[in-house]
Amino acid sequence: MKDQFLQYLTHERHYSALTVLSYERDLRAFEDFFTHIEGQLSWESVDSDIIRAWMESMMDKGHKATSINRRLSAVRSFYHFALSRGLVERDPSHGIAGPKRSKPLPKFVREQELNRLFDEIPWTDDFTDVRARTILLTLYSTGIRLAELIGLEDGSVDVRARQLKVIGKRNKQRIVPFGTELADALEHYLEVRNSEVPSRSMAFFTSKDGKPLTRWQVGYEVNKHLKRVSTQQHLSPHVLRHSFATSMVNHDAQIESVRRLLGHESMGTTEIYTHTTFEQLKKVYNQAHPRAN
Repeated sequence: MKDQFLQYLTHERHYSALTVLSYERDLRAFEDFFTHIEGQLSWESVDSDIIRAWMESMMDKGHKATSINRRLSAVRSFYHFALSRGLVERDPSHGIAGPKRSKPLPKFVREQELNRLFDEIPWTDDFTDVRARTILLTLYSTGIRLAELIGLEDGSVDVRARQLKVIGKRNKQRIVPFGTELADALEHYLEVRNSEVPSRSMAFFTSKDGKPLTRWQVGYEVNKHLKRVSTQQHLSPHVLRHSFATSMVNHDAQIESVRRLLGHESMGTTEIYTHTTFEQLKKVYNQAHPRAN
């Protein structure tokens, strides 16, 4: 029966030899499992509990969710074929859900590294340097998205009230507060910009010719300057958004407040930063506790 299925994949579905071999390996892995449990078991007599037990054994052995789901998919395909050809009376894989894939934790730049970037590393008073530092400080101090930063206009930035008016996803507007340091940086940027770029668009952050900055330009500046303090491979504006949220949670901000500042609709989206904090706690524990290792 298994050979019939593999022939079907080859001659009717025209799968590549490599893909068919992958199916064969996954099916053989399941067959080895259920015959090891009980020699009398066959493809026709396997039930849902056996498939679940197989999945649990793979999880116990440390297999990733992607690997387990791939193998489960092969078993599902096999039984779908066998049922359609009358080779089995029922499909024991029907209704069985695979393990959920764990979401990767968000990448962020450590607080100490960002402190070094803003407080210790020298910056010139050149327009591009002032603009770059202000952009990085804005992203880290407010957690706004790249699109929200590019969409800022002069009227969106209230330095006296220390707040930004941003347009988020689905054109939802929100007010984001900021502190004294960013207020001073924004005022200094405005002085330099107004002096060196007298004719410009309505955009708050502009190029030397007065045009609004593109996503690529902002991304390039962020990556270039974060590399001065971080060895991470992927350094983007969104990493600074993650850094903002992680710093807020690490300094005891309520998760609901962080959600509102970030403009998340779902609390679940924001809660991932509590996992990031927990990963940090585990790292500190493993490094500090004498019995951790």
